[in-house]
Amino acid sequence: QVQPVESGGGLVQAGGSLRLSCAASTSNGVFIAMGWYRQAPGKQRDLVAAVSGGGSTNYADSVKGRFTISRDNAKNTVYLQMNSLKPEDTAVYYCNERRLAGTILHEYWGQGTQVTVSS
Repeated sequence: QVQPVESGGGLVQAGGSLRLSCAASTSNGVFIAMGWYRQAPGKQRDLVAAVSGGGSTNYADSVKGRFTISRDNAKNTVYLQMNSLKPEDTAVYYCNERRLAGTILHEYWGQGTQVTVSS
């Protein structure tokens, strides 16, 4: 099964930092966007940050000013630098990749990486 590969989750104290990495699953098709979503227990999966093929970025209000998403085109990898982490950032973080092949939009999800922020 084709899926992006995530790394970088873990346990950190409040105020600390983590960097998540997501290597794209494929280079086929036209890159549309890659982003990070998160899902806490009992809650829905929500967008954290995303970067488009044109380089524009989008962030959830709750992480603006603390998280930064970036893309290394040569490595086909997206990073999420998370600073000033809070206990409410605790969740499973999923990488999402969207590519256009012809007229079909393909969406790929990573398996998820756990981020736990202790108070």
